[in-house]
Amino acid sequence: MPELKLNAAQREAVEHAGGPLMVLAGAGSGKTRVLTARLAHLVEHRQVASSRILAVTFTNRAANEMRSRVAQLLGRDPAGLWIGTFHSISARLLRREAPRIGFTSQFTIYDEDDRLALIKRLLERGGYAPRAFPPRQIQSVISTAKNRMVIPEELAAVAEDRVTRVAADVYHEMTRALHAANAMDFDDLLLHPLTLFADYPDRLRHYQQRFDAILVDEFQDTNRAQYLLVRNLGEGHRNVCVVGDDDQSIYSWRGADVRNMLDFESDFPSVRIIRLEENYRSTQVILDAANGVIAENRQRLGKTLFTSRPGGESVDIVAAADERDEAEWISREIRERAAVDVYAFRDMAILYRTNAQSRALEEALRRVSIPYRVVGAASFYQRREVKDLIAYLRLVVNPADDEAFMRAVQVPKRGIGLASLTTLQATAAQWSKSLLETAAIADRVTDLRPLAKQRLVDFAGLFSGLRDRLVDTTPAAILESVIEAVDYESHLAREGFEGMERLENVRELVAATADWSEEMDPDEPGFPLERFLAGAALTSSAEQVAGDADGVSLMTVHTAKGLEWPIVFVSGLEDGLFPLRRALESEDDTEEERRLAYVSITRARDRVYLTWSRSRRRGGQLMPGLPSRFIGAVPPGVVRERRTSGVFGGDLFSRKTQPASWTVFEEPAPEMESQDTPRFVKGERVRHRRFGSGTIAGISGAGRDLKATVSFDDDEVGTKQLLVAYAGLERDWDSA
Repeated sequence: MPELKLNAAQREAVEHAGGPLMVLAGAGSGKTRVLTARLAHLVEHRQVASSRILAVTFTNRAANEMRSRVAQLLGRDPAGLWIGTFHSISARLLRREAPRIGFTSQFTIYDEDDRLALIKRLLERGGYAPRAFPPRQIQSVISTAKNRMVIPEELAAVAEDRVTRVAADVYHEMTRALHAANAMDFDDLLLHPLTLFADYPDRLRHYQQRFDAILVDEFQDTNRAQYLLVRNLGEGHRNVCVVGDDDQSIYSWRGADVRNMLDFESDFPSVRIIRLEENYRSTQVILDAANGVIAENRQRLGKTLFTSRPGGESVDIVAAADERDEAEWISREIRERAAVDVYAFRDMAILYRTNAQSRALEEALRRVSIPYRVVGAASFYQRREVKDLIAYLRLVVNPADDEAFMRAVQVPKRGIGLASLTTLQATAAQWSKSLLETAAIADRVTDLRPLAKQRLVDFAGLFSGLRDRLVDTTPAAILESVIEAVDYESHLAREGFEGMERLENVRELVAATADWSEEMDPDEPGFPLERFLAGAALTSSAEQVAGDADGVSLMTVHTAKGLEWPIVFVSGLEDGLFPLRRALESEDDTEEERRLAYVSITRARDRVYLTWSRSRRRGGQLMPGLPSRFIGAVPPGVVRERRTSGVFGGDLFSRKTQPASWTVFEEPAPEMESQDTPRFVKGERVRHRRFGSGTIAGISGAGRDLKATVSFDDDEVGTKQLLVAYAGLERDWDSA
């Protein structure tokens, strides 16, 4: 076996003689190298047959890479090695043991869509209304129960609300239906081996004796069922090596429990703990920043990263006026780093907490022709909820748009089934009318049920009033009317956590339409909404091919885990966004947000930027912002504070004056006006981040509808009427 270059801690982990071992592998510390080297060491130097080793990873790709690297180290394929994800390993085991738990070895594995379809059928059979008991919410409750090994009867016994009681009922029926169909879902693949081991102790002893060594990667991401599988299988020989980083446990919403790492110490009291603290990725400045942030967490095993790369560029903390100003500053800095420091665009990444933040960033990069790719999520205008609402707007502008009709009529669900839509399509073709026109007179379609007729007529009626407002109403106002008319926010809320994420994208779409209104040319032909949709369609088409492999990477922090770049921008670091406001309600959630911040900073090799905005559009309103508490945890000695050209006056963030307890701005109700919204008067000098300085020529409206007519100094800009809630105007003290 070729000699690997290992530091002292890595070599200690690789050559550990036997017994339980926990490797706390900090970010960039060579975890993969240690895992593969230890596996090869067991085969080559400890004479453990590869067929008697169980190696568990969290992705199939990681499993394939590990097998390939081990083969290279050994000079041969590790024949018989059990390696794969928890789900694939469990499926392999269950194929052999299925008859003992009431299945055949040819059982079917249901994916998420299969499971959701089954839950929908069971809800219908039980007479439960899908609006009152959304299938995705029921699925989430059942999945959480399974991951915690709670059976239906136990879930029913602890249910405190009607949704959980219904979920317990569906869970019970679902268990019977899966058995009847000889099928298992993903959660069952983890739960059934535990049931097998509890009911058949001899099978547990068989698998404990089947393996001489167990290795587990990304141990911090295990849920309770996965942890118990490892514990059960390893209790015999106790040659269990787990590798993970409690500081990078960021998937609690998927059931991961960082406490498993703490429990491992108590369940395997003779465990040897080895800390990999030497980082081979980042400069010491970046590590000092990351160490400062994560040190505030209480629930951690503790380690401090260091590197042989002393010094490094300061961490730039950048204050911006709003999200568009922030995005434009980032795009200019990217271009400068590419020109001055000769970094390629692919060497840089922009990270954000929520997908909704990508819209302003994508548009800023596109304006200056910087290639980019959105990783782990669709581009903004390709996201499901955005496409849903765009379909409604397309129907307002063009009633003959049958494709938009078919999308809009089915979201939110309004009791119009596919059979009714098929009948409507046939009738529309026979009558040579559009689907919307035919829906408006659906009461004349003889083959439709009375209820379907009325719902189609009601749907068509949504658009008549909206169409009358095309001439003199902004796209943002029409969009908000659509959202309210179809109760789209409630539709998303019924999807649980994922729906709340999508709701942020809806609010971002409102902000996008408002931004567009500020910059539109009043002399261009066509209704404002028509022109907005044309621009959105062109953007959408461009983004389908904009995933440039050599471009800047855009992604959420969750998606960025395990990746690295020379330069990283972490955007939107404001309290209420990063950390999320809802996470501040519990200490556990706040600590996970802090781990996310740690992960984001440690993605950078050479340089990291932390940007925040003094205001940000949320749901169409410009909300005040404060720098994230995570910024305050970065040691002052490694920081350079900067501001964009769009930030005028006021104090920048300062640790000397920043209180230890941070205030979080709550979002006001839509009808309320923020006390921080500027009050302007006629004749006052103001400044706009894009149009420059100007004089207020008039004020009209109130609250969210307050408008300022501004005569700008630049003749090419001229006079514009701006919605104050969206415009981000600031008083121009310098020229007052």
